[in-house]
Amino acid sequence: MQINEIMTEDVSCVGPEATLQEAAQKMRDRDVGPLPICDNDRLIGMVTDRDIVVRAIADGHDPATTSVRSVMTEGIEYCFEDDDVEEAARLMKKSQVRRLAVLNHDKRLVGIVSLGDLAVHMRDDEEVGETLEEISEPAKPR
Repeated sequence: MQINEIMTEDVSCVGPEATLQEAAQKMRDRDVGPLPICDNDRLIGMVTDRDIVVRAIADGHDPATTSVRSVMTEGIEYCFEDDDVEEAARLMKKSQVRRLAVLNHDKRLVGIVSLGDLAVHMRDDEEVGETLEEISEPAKPR
């Protein structure tokens, strides 16, 4: 099974100069936790609701004036829309992430695939369990 068969296609982005408040409002309106950051239709990073809280608000940054660029994660993992689901599971395990951006071969964002998407559609329950276990390894405290 290919990623394009199970991914979420209707993905909304914000630009890197958007404020954290604008990103948070979009997350609320779309009922999502991660938000891709796009510049001229190119994926340049990702920001999550957790990033906003831990990297900005906890340090006293004003969400109304702080840009998404200042807290976003760059160099995010991605897969291609015609990759198989096992490749996405491998990438999630390797990078310990629960979501992957999905790109076409022109490197344009076309969707997002989550661990939940894989769990629902993968035929191998053991592989899904192993993926979740490896993603969930506790991080070392700073």
